[in-house]
Amino acid sequence: MLVEVIATSVEDAKRAERGGADRLELISGILEGGLTPSWGLIEAAVKAVSIPVNVMVRPHSQSFCYTKDELRVMKEDVRVVRELGAAGVVFGMLTPDKQLDRDGLELLLEEANGLNVTFHRAFDEAVSQLEALDILLQYPQVKTILTSGGKRTAMEGADCIAELVRKTENSTLSILAGSGLSATNAPELIGLTGVREVHFGTAAREEGQALRYVDSERVAAIKRACLPKE
Repeated sequence: MLVEVIATSVEDAKRAERGGADRLELISGILEGGLTPSWGLIEAAVKAVSIPVNVMVRPHSQSFCYTKDELRVMKEDVRVVRELGAAGVVFGMLTPDKQLDRDGLELLLEEANGLNVTFHRAFDEAVSQLEALDILLQYPQVKTILTSGGKRTAMEGADCIAELVRKTENSTLSILAGSGLSATNAPELIGLTGVREVHFGTAAREEGQALRYVDSERVAAIKRACLPKE
């Protein structure tokens, strides 16, 4: 079971790795759902840990719709992320009518060569998650979808997540379940959906507070809870 933990600092990155996290999602603006971190932070975090670092590329939290200028900025950010040695990028974009923005996606994929690409929870705001999945399956560069199954939390969206897992079973695309997961409820979600990758934010932090550091012991507890039961 792959456990991904959100990091907002070098300290977070080190603590998450020490707790047994398998991968990091590096962001700024955690209270805004994640924004592009500074280039300096990306470089320092990549150097500080040995586990993969996937970097959020999101210029604002107003919506998941981006202007041409914003998409050009995002493309430049993807270039820098790649040059700084990160393992992957995390982005997503929609049209005003909540369809996947294929033009924007293709623009960023041009620059993402060699990076693992995660399509983030913009996916959950699409009109249809199954239609969005069919589109993303056409882009082999997209390796992961971070989703709560179109609901507020992953537990609420468990039925949809299970369907997404079934539909990607024989593909190179992985479903990463996230939103509202903790050491307490993650095992149930894993059992209900068959998902093999899980994503944690505040549950992995000191006192479960978004603006506190990652807590290595909480990460370790999450990791233990997510291991297959013998």
